Amino acid sequence: MSDVGLLALTAELVAVPSVSHDERALADRVEATLRRCDWLEVERLGDNVVGRTALGRPRRLVIAGHLDTVPPADNETARIDGDVLWGVGSSDMKGGLAVMLELARTVPEPVVDVTWCFYACEEVGRDESGLAELWANRPELLAADAAVLGEPTEALVEAGCQGTMQVVLSLTGQRAHTARPFTGRNAIHRLAPVLERVTNWEGRRAVLDGCEYAEQLQAVAVTGGVAGNVVPDAASLTLNYRFAPDRDTGAARRFLETLLDGLYDPSIGDELTVIDAADGAPPALDDPLLAALVAGTGAAPRAKVGWTDVASFWAHGVPAANFGPGDPLLAHHPDERVERSSLDRAYAVLLALLTA
Repeated sequence: MSDVGLLALTAELVAVPSVSHDERALADRVEATLRRCDWLEVERLGDNVVGRTALGRPRRLVIAGHLDTVPPADNETARIDGDVLWGVGSSDMKGGLAVMLELARTVPEPVVDVTWCFYACEEVGRDESGLAELWANRPELLAADAAVLGEPTEALVEAGCQGTMQVVLSLTGQRAHTARPFTGRNAIHRLAPVLERVTNWEGRRAVLDGCEYAEQLQAVAVTGGVAGNVVPDAASLTLNYRFAPDRDTGAARRFLETLLDGLYDPSIGDELTVIDAADGAPPALDDPLLAALVAGTGAAPRAKVGWTDVASFWAHGVPAANFGPGDPLLAHHPDERVERSSLDRAYAVLLALLTA
């Protein structure tokens, strides 16, 4: 490891602003670091930077991480206090980027060929993703036998990921004067039993390869209303459903239709519309590289309860897992931080994977 140390290197990366769509300065720094490594073939597409070894090893591993952060919450300045670094992106995921850069710089002859992938725009819509840009335009750069996403996991393996679906339930009504509501039908009031059913849903758990995925369903937006003296004739409810990877988006929609059965009526203009959906990814821990990663942590894997780009790799036939420094519960938090010990653990496990 360099004399600078992973905590200080992470602080340097935090000090380079890289909110989504503004990653160029950080991409420049990453590219400069990788181009100093004679053993790497380096290519850049937009603000996505890829460095690859070409050692003729029988297997190839992608280690990938996103360059962008969410907008800061009065935490744009990196601050080191003892063994803790505070600042936007410190956990999600500039700590992971620091580990990746240090390994890329110091391990010229790994036992597997390695692709180091630093990509833009992960924290925004999937249609803006830098990783999707690479898959669409240079898929050969991402070809591999397995992949590790450096998302914050406290240096434990979080296997697979859940799928996600967002739907809008639009209900109709009949306008009337609020003094005589019996002459109309209140569309907002029609949402009440829907919210009750969603609130009372007890959830679902699925155990895959020993990892338990807990599904979640949340109301995230409500719209409706015409004026203070008018019974509303339209209202909508937006729901976000995080489903276990034993279901695909088709099964997820069928579940929501069944759950809400009897609460909306398409014959009178009610609609249930999917506005965003993505499949998850199964654990895939039977892959030898991912199994070795788990063994290296000395701990049991756990399920990734959110959606990550593990699903992007799985959709392209590459088994993948999440592994990186930092507490995932601190991602996007005003008190976002990462500890030196977490960085060191993640570095040690990946170093062993690449050299053992």
